[in-house]
Amino acid sequence: MTAKLVHGYEVVIGFETHAQLSTRSKIFSRAPTAFGAEPNTQASPVDLALPGTLPVMNKGAVERAIRFGLAIGAHIAPRSIFARKNYFYPDLPKGYQISQFEIPVVQGGNVEFYLDEEKMSVRLVRAHLEEDAGKSLHEDFIGQSGIDLNRAGTPLLEIVTEPDMRSSDEAVAYAKELHKIVTWIGICDGNMQEGSIRCDANVSVRKPGGPQGPRRERKNLNSFKFMKEAIDFEVRWQIEQIEDCLAIQQATVLFDPDTGETRAMRTKEVAADYRYFPDPDLPPLVIAADWVERVRGEMPELPRLMAARFVNDYGLPEYDATTLTQSKAMGAYFEEAAKASGQAKLASNWIMGELSRRLNAQDLAIEQAPVPAAALARLILRIADGTVSNNAARQVFEALWSGEGADVDAVIEAKGLKQMNDSGELEKIVDEVIAANAANVEQIRAGKDKAFNALVGQAMKASKGKANPQQVGDLLRKKLGI
Repeated sequence: MTAKLVHGYEVVIGFETHAQLSTRSKIFSRAPTAFGAEPNTQASPVDLALPGTLPVMNKGAVERAIRFGLAIGAHIAPRSIFARKNYFYPDLPKGYQISQFEIPVVQGGNVEFYLDEEKMSVRLVRAHLEEDAGKSLHEDFIGQSGIDLNRAGTPLLEIVTEPDMRSSDEAVAYAKELHKIVTWIGICDGNMQEGSIRCDANVSVRKPGGPQGPRRERKNLNSFKFMKEAIDFEVRWQIEQIEDCLAIQQATVLFDPDTGETRAMRTKEVAADYRYFPDPDLPPLVIAADWVERVRGEMPELPRLMAARFVNDYGLPEYDATTLTQSKAMGAYFEEAAKASGQAKLASNWIMGELSRRLNAQDLAIEQAPVPAAALARLILRIADGTVSNNAARQVFEALWSGEGADVDAVIEAKGLKQMNDSGELEKIVDEVIAANAANVEQIRAGKDKAFNALVGQAMKASKGKANPQQVGDLLRKKLGI
């Protein structure tokens, strides 16, 4: 995709995403990671680095990192090391964060996704293990802040991209795909409201072909809507600064979703500012090849492989297959409907269309759909065998969705939606329509398509919508000799 310029500037975006790993205990201690506990009830002496304590690596966290590396086609480092990232902040009790710097556990890889039916790819630099800090609380205190250290030591996988994205839409599409991957393979619950995934967007602008400008990091974007708003605001702000001949300072900024604006948090640090050095309390992390192969053998079918199978086995377009693998639940729903109906493309159209529209309107997951896959398959069968028209099928779907009925055939019968298949009755209707619309008939014979469509509409009206439009059109052509 050619980069779309914004007022003559090219946008350059890279991402750093912190995914909270789905372990029950913290990365270097046995303290729990459950969300919602009373403040400071889940911080152990190890998490606080009290004298005499030593960190011990959580095997489950490492295994989840391996799983992620396999999912994105990355290199799993057979030997990686932990480092201390030194900085001072009230919610960081140690004065340093245990992270990885020179040799991360996951190296390279890429994330592929679709944007406006165009396939795109974002390269990853790395994904490394680290511990989370605590949380500063400002809302419930007047003139002061509180510190909750429950999150201190929670295992994170920080996923860093190359600056490959060129618009907020592309950035959001990448973030959604990454969210899908980490939840699909079960390494993160994906709950953005609880902070399980926190995205930092590094944004800069430049003239096409010019050097990259100073980047500003938008911290802790915890919804896809805010992500787009924050990036768009940042792009506009940077362009205005440049146009006004003002300097842009590399910085970390926070986005306020209430005002749609940002405020500077601190000047952006570089690696040297953190004074990284190997953690003396942790030995190198060694991952044997047979461990990687065992994890590989336990991996679920990945979204891209399921999508490829949908193309090969069901003859779906690649775009359909990718859309239907947005989640495991959606892929399973499609397969059940496709197998039961024998109409894969029709099942795909209904799931991507009517079903998804209603799910989005009511903010429901597909697991919560009032219409199960078996019922949709039954409806699709009735479309395929000519029992109902597409318009009538939508009325049946509405009845199933709203709970008016549960059985497709019973709803069709109760609402009188069965399509007219009596050729004699249909022929009589067509004859009457032709006889009553002589002017339209002359226009049709003169080659005017609109007049033909008007006759089809008249016949459908006369049949009270029960006629098959295709049959009506075929019979009209036969009768009119066209």
